[in-house]
Formats: sequence, structure tokens, C-alpha cells
Amino acid sequence: MAKPGPKLTLSVSRDIPFNKLVLSQSNVRRIKAGVSIEELAEDIARRTLLQSLTVRPIVDETGAETGIFEIPAGGRRYRALELLVKQKRLARTAPVPCVIRIDGTPEEDSLAENVQRAPLHPLDQFRAFLTLREKGRSEEEIAAAFFISVGVVRQRLRLAAVSPALLDVYAEDGMTLEQLMAFTINPDHARQEQVWEAVQRSFSKEPYQIRRLLTEGAVRASDKRAQFVGFEAYEAAGGIVLRDLFQSDEGGWLQDPALLDRLATEKLDREADAVRAEGWAWVEVAPDFPYGHTYGLRRLIGQQRSLTEEEASACDALRTEYEGLEQAYADADRIPEEVDQRLAAFETALAAFDDRPMAYDPAEITRAGAFVSIDGAGGLRIERGFVRREDEPPAVSSGEPEPDTTGASRVEAAASVTDPAITSDPAPEPEDDEGVRPLPDRLLTELTAHRTVALRDALGSDPDAAFLAALHVLCLKLFYRYSLDSCLEIEPKSAMFGSQAPGLADTVSAQAIDARHVAWSAQLPKDSGELWDGLVGFDHDSRRALFAHCVSLTVNAVHETWNRRPKALAHAGRLAEMVGLDMAAVGWRPTIDTYFGRVTKGRILAAVHEAKGRGAADRIAHLKKPEMASAAEALLAGSRWVPEPLRTPGQDVVVSAEVEADNGEAQSAATGGESAMDRSGAEEEDSEASAGIAAE
Repeated sequence: MAKPGPKLTLSVSRDIPFNKLVLSQSNVRRIKAGVSIEELAEDIARRTLLQSLTVRPIVDETGAETGIFEIPAGGRRYRALELLVKQKRLARTAPVPCVIRIDGTPEEDSLAENVQRAPLHPLDQFRAFLTLREKGRSEEEIAAAFFISVGVVRQRLRLAAVSPALLDVYAEDGMTLEQLMAFTINPDHARQEQVWEAVQRSFSKEPYQIRRLLTEGAVRASDKRAQFVGFEAYEAAGGIVLRDLFQSDEGGWLQDPALLDRLATEKLDREADAVRAEGWAWVEVAPDFPYGHTYGLRRLIGQQRSLTEEEASACDALRTEYEGLEQAYADADRIPEEVDQRLAAFETALAAFDDRPMAYDPAEITRAGAFVSIDGAGGLRIERGFVRREDEPPAVSSGEPEPDTTGASRVEAAASVTDPAITSDPAPEPEDDEGVRPLPDRLLTELTAHRTVALRDALGSDPDAAFLAALHVLCLKLFYRYSLDSCLEIEPKSAMFGSQAPGLADTVSAQAIDARHVAWSAQLPKDSGELWDGLVGFDHDSRRALFAHCVSLTVNAVHETWNRRPKALAHAGRLAEMVGLDMAAVGWRPTIDTYFGRVTKGRILAAVHEAKGRGAADRIAHLKKPEMASAAEALLAGSRWVPEPLRTPGQDVVVSAEVEADNGEAQSAATGGESAMDRSGAEEEDSEASAGIAAE
């Protein structure tokens, strides 16, 4: 039987006065990492020293101990104690618990202490935070105790609140930290476990796939219905909002779409009741109306209500104080926060005075109506003063027969003008004793035919008059509808959009067109018979601007399967090139709804390849269509990429740094250089993993 070896003897430990300790030059730690010295000093002051220092006695030439000890392991703790001594929070002779080492070398002590230290598993940290919270410590107290932000504490508490079954999977390295973060979005443990089982059977186990499954059927907080109703009202009605603490989620997801729709409809109805009380003949209410829903309706031109004496005085006082503050800080490098807040308050108050409601003719209100809906930002949209054709007042007879505007009469009249030989039997000339009678119809036609030809020639020689005449007829057709006050047979058409694109009415371009049309409507006379004189009174620049607006309303560059117009669409490209149209600049973005969810996987990958490079496209190539569309939307956010039908000839496609790198690799490969495709993909994956851990 083998004899047991000698018993192990541990190093001696004892308390050594702080002023007898010095740092050793043998400490292997050279790079600063982890908690700062200041934070460590505060932690020692709160909890005292939790770990002893490892020291070695310093000896003289004869080998005798000098009473001074060097510290090869524990230098950061020594620095923290030194800071407390400098702050007079710790005595210079305070005893410090130390382990005294004699065998081996100082470098070995330092290396062993740092290498053999086992880091705390993240899950243990999450659960420890949860334990502190259950023992009554607030999130703020926990954050202060460990020198981290309250947001980090909330994140770790949320991680600890995931289903215990999934936490066990994470503890056994069966799940990544990024996947665990994704599960925190939905607190329902049963749903979390159900999604994890579904993910196990799926080829894609990416965190965004987990988030998509957990929020399936929910409504984003950025949805205009959610913005209109408000979170407080939704939650007060029993609605649940899911929020992601680890990614930007635009405020979260609303779990009950039916409840949201009901609250939005009820709020719209309440707002519509206030509009009905104004006396309108009809009020239509809907969360959204298709773009162009007011086409064919006459719009009333109201007058802005005048300010009362009290309102005018208050407005003048605000403006005076606002201008005084602006002048006082005009040359200041930095405006104080309280002054900036006052200026903002003044601007809001003055804007309220300027944005006064419009006043309409009471007689017109009784036959007109309004539309009540939700705008793109979640605000209330009220469009007042639209008259339907059937509600127009009957025309007052002037005693003259109504002109025949049928196509047959126009053809007949044109034939008479161009070929006087096509005539019926001449009417008998009136006898002298028959007195003054109206001119015969045939003679009147011949006379006006001569005048028409002469007027055409004269107008063709006067570009300014021709421009004014064209502008006049465009305004008649586009602003007054049903008017017959022009002799020019020009018929502008403003195309209706048969297939409504998502959010078309809320685009920057659509809102600018509507605002411009309303502004011009306010400047034109109410009676179409006064339009000519009104246009004559406009200056040259105003006429040109109005003409451009009218012509713009006739543009139709919509591709329609039933109406092939290749030459017209080609002309639209030339027109876009002339005006420098940039669809990315006007706000179009590739999303699941606007593009990726409507095209094939091949086109999705082609878009990502073009905008973000081959590496980005390869990373999502294995995904199914819904997941690929979602990933592509995230990848191309902010890229300014647009599909081919939206590109303007002559404009360069925006190329990202990733694409330029791919091009460089391709060129290098073509000349015999080494391709970095695999290495680039691995580096990007490592970068994504690091970013996820940093978020934790």
C-alpha cells in the first residue's frame, strides 16, 4: 500500500498595515480592463475588501526581511485602497488582509491569479440581480451598487425573467445570448417555449426570426392608429404593449389589433361629431381614405377668421417678447436651456394664432361636406368644404339656350369651319320690312368661323397671350370643374390611381401637392367668370408657378397592365431627368410592404447585393421568403437604394462601402489576387456577435 504524500501547507495569511505595502513590477497585467479604480474604491468603501492581496516579503542584501511587502497580484485593489487613503477615508496604517507567498516567482503568482480566475456566467449574474430585486432592492439601488445604468439593470432583470426552461437551455450553451435577448420581448413563458420549439424545427434560428414569431399579429407602435389612440388610452382599455429593451423597436408592439381598431374608430367618431356640429351636410369618417378621394369635388374657399381685439393684443405681446429674446441672444454662443424653452413656447403659441380655423359661407356649408381620418403621423386629419356634383345648386337660366357640348356637335362645328362647302340650303335673306331680327344661325356660324381662323392666327403669333389662354383653361378644368368659360378645346386629365400604393396620401410629395393646390385655390376668384381678369392681374412669376402646378396635375407615369404606353413611360423618364427627381430624397424606402414582400427571393438578394455587397446577400440567402424580406428591410434601412422603376436616368446608384470592397475583391481575384470573401464573412459574423454581447 502506497504511503500518502506529505500534507499540503497553505501560504500564511495575516493583516499587514497599508503603509508597508508597495506595488511589484512583476504584475503581468499591463492593459487596463474591467471596473475603473474609482468604481472599485467605491465598492470597497461600500462592502470593504472582499479578496485578499497576494504579497511577497522584500529582503535586503543579506536575505533578511525588511518589513515591506510587494504586491505581484492585486495591483488594482491596492490602487483603490491607495485612493481611499488619499481621500482620507482609510488610515495609512489600516490593516490589509494578505496572503504571503514565498515559493515560486512573483510573475507566476500574478499570472496564476488572473488565468485561473473563472468568469461569472452571465445567467448567474442575471439571476443574482433578480434575487436582489426580490429582496426589496430597487432598480436604482442595484444600479448604484454596481456602478451601471438603470437601463442595464432592467435588461438583466428582463433576461432573468425568461422561461426557466429556456434559461436552462442557455446555461447549457444550447442558445446564444442574442437569441435569449429576443425572447425577452414577450413575457408569456408558454409562448416563448412554443416559439423555441418552432425555431428548433426551422432552418432559420436568427434572433430577428424569434422576434417576428413572438410579435406575429401585433401592431407596431409607430402605426398611425396607435399614435392616434395613444399608449395610455390603449393600456387603460386593457391592451398590452410588448417592448424590446435590447433593440430599437419604435416604442414596441401592440398585442390587440381588434382593440386598437375599436379605440381608433370610437375616437374618430367623437371627433367627427364635433365636425358635424359645424353644420356640414355630410361627414365621412374612416381611418384612411385612398389618395385622390376628393377628385371631382368642388372645394370651397374659406376665409381665415379674424383675430378678436384680445387675441390681437395677446399675439402682439407674444411677438414683441419673442423678438426681444431673439435679439438679446443673437450674438450668444449658447442659448440657456430655460431661454430656449421659452422661445419654443412662444413659437407654439404664435403658430396657434396663425393656424386659425377657416370660415365658410353658411349657405355653402349646408350643401358641402367633410372627410375625417388619421394622417400619417397619427394626428387628426379634417378636410372640410367639398361639394359633390349632385349637391351643386341648379344653374340659373340666362334666357339663352345651353351650349351643346356633345362630341357630335363639336365634330359638326369643326367640319363647318374647315370646309364651308359642306352646307345645307341657304336660309332666305330677311325682307327689309321685317325689322331688326336675330342673325340667322347659318350666317352666325359663317361669321364666327372667319373669326375663329383669324383668332387662331393672332394667338399663334402672341406667345404671352397663348400662355395666358392655356393657363386659363387649365385652371377652369382643374379648379372649377364643370365650367365652360373658355373657347380653347384643351381638356386636361388628372389621372386617378386605380391601385392604391400603401401610404400614398401621406408621402411628402402628395402632401406638398395638396398644400400647393389649396394655396392656389385661395388666390383664385370664387366665380369662374372672374378668372380671366384675376389671371391678368397676376405677375409673370405667379402665372408661371400656377401653370407649372396645373401641368403637373396632368402627369400620368403609372404602369398599368391594361394600358400599355411604353413611349409615355419613356417620356416620364426624360421628364424626371430634367427635373432631377430623386425618389430616395422624397422619402421612398424599400420595406416589406413597399417592395421586399412583393418580389421573388432572387430580386431580394439582388437588391441586397447591389446596395450592401455580396457578403450581406450571402448571409441571408438561406432564409425563407418572409425572413429574407424582413432581413433585407433591416439591411437596406438608410441605404437610399431604390428599384429600377423608380430610378431617374443619369443618376448614379448609391454604392455602399461593402459594395466597393466587394468590387475591389472581384478585381483582385480577376488579376490573380487572393479573394477575401470567406474572411470578410467571418469577420462580419464576429462583429455582429460582439455587438450583441455589447448590447447586453
